[in-house]
Amino acid sequence: MSRITRKIPMKTTATSPRPLRAAPPPPAPAPVSKGRLRAELRGRLASLDPAAVHVRSIAAARLLTELPAFRRAEAIMIYLPLAGEIDVTPIALRAWQHAKTVTVPLVSYEQKHMIPVRLRSLDEPMNADLHGVRSPQTGQPFPIEMIDLVIVPGLGFDRAGHRLGRGSGFYDRFLAQGDFRGSTIGIAFEEQIVPAVPAQPHDILMDLVVTDERVLRCSRYRQ
Repeated sequence: MSRITRKIPMKTTATSPRPLRAAPPPPAPAPVSKGRLRAELRGRLASLDPAAVHVRSIAAARLLTELPAFRRAEAIMIYLPLAGEIDVTPIALRAWQHAKTVTVPLVSYEQKHMIPVRLRSLDEPMNADLHGVRSPQTGQPFPIEMIDLVIVPGLGFDRAGHRLGRGSGFYDRFLAQGDFRGSTIGIAFEEQIVPAVPAQPHDILMDLVVTDERVLRCSRYRQ
């Protein structure tokens, strides 16, 4: 009698592949302080070629004066530039050509505020304070409620309209006044546009930011 041998199947243990763990997200970059950003932007401005500054200032002025906010404004406020700032005097010349009123800020460091005074010519006698900020000797105060557009300087701006000033807060206090109901346009070289400006609740956002290359319509922008 033959013996039948039965093969018993071997048990196999299936091993499931280990789930892949997602790599942890990279740490968020540390926020840049205003002081560090100011130092960086001052370095960028110092490296600009003076001849290029003149040409690029004209380019920025041309973009700004083509905007509806400039065309419809009857009274504007500019600034008389310090060394390294974008030159906005071509904007004043265009404004006078169209019979607009031009004003500039008169700064009081003791009272920590500034008032607009009328500028009638770039050739009129000027006073300069300890920081080099100029204002006309015979400039007459102009009502803030009659200013339709303020052209705002700054060390840096971002696309949302946040502005990095020089740290004194004069423009933020000026633009926060209830009597001012006009538009705000920051103006700068393209190198002064940064990914983000550290913001605080009291900071005033720009409606637009104009560089020598483009116009940025910010979160406050209204046509």
